[in-house]
Amino acid sequence: MVGAGDRRLGAQVTPVLVFDIETIPDVGGIRLLNDLGGELDGFEAAELAFQQRRAATGSDFLPHHLQRIVTISCVLRDATQFRVFSLSEPDCSEAQIIQRFFDGIERYTPQLVSWNGGGFDLPVLHYRGLVHRVVAPRYWDQGEGDYGDSREFKWNNYLGRYHSRHLDLMDLLALYQPRAAVRLDEIARLMGLPGKLGMDGSLVWQAWQEGRIREIRDYCETDALNTYLVYLQFQRMRGALDEHGLAREHAAVREVLEHSGAPHWQEFLASWPPG
Repeated sequence: MVGAGDRRLGAQVTPVLVFDIETIPDVGGIRLLNDLGGELDGFEAAELAFQQRRAATGSDFLPHHLQRIVTISCVLRDATQFRVFSLSEPDCSEAQIIQRFFDGIERYTPQLVSWNGGGFDLPVLHYRGLVHRVVAPRYWDQGEGDYGDSREFKWNNYLGRYHSRHLDLMDLLALYQPRAAVRLDEIARLMGLPGKLGMDGSLVWQAWQEGRIREIRDYCETDALNTYLVYLQFQRMRGALDEHGLAREHAAVREVLEHSGAPHWQEFLASWPPG
């Protein structure tokens, strides 16, 4: 985790929580749904699921409910702090990772920001949260909750595609047209940001099998930060930040990363020239 606990970043009132998840095949679920018992090891069970998916769809990308979450990385920015942190195995179980993520929403009621969160991350969190009996009343509030501001959630909640409590930047920038969507890595690099550094989502399962769990977490954190930096430029484009404010935000991010000393943040800084 990196952070600056006492640094005021502009006049932000509503906390912003940028998030990204990394997943691997849910081997236990695959065994259960295919009545495999202990017949196949984890690799073989996953390969079976990949083959079934390719036969059905032409792609081996598994359905959302069979995606086991191993990391959620977040950028939290409010009036007093900027920090990047992860909820990740092996420190937490999948159930704990998901519950703690929704506990943060319960505590802060932040604006959520993602890249394709509406298409992937949140549906996965929904299904996996259901499996693990996660409780998340604030997140699911659509105006009928017991909170003082619940009535506002009828018109602006986390579930509405066109509501701002969850801002799916990819979806919005594509004007909700799937054929106009772009990958985070490509738009980030076009903007002069680092983009992907050494890994992408297709390599996570292999990295997990090889025990490179920390590398998965670091990769997820850089994706979350890329998303945050794209969000800042979007705020500049829509007039919520001026050029001075954008430069101030960038400087605050750089200072936090420089003080972290973590190799993935030093690599990120080296790929993100000032200016």
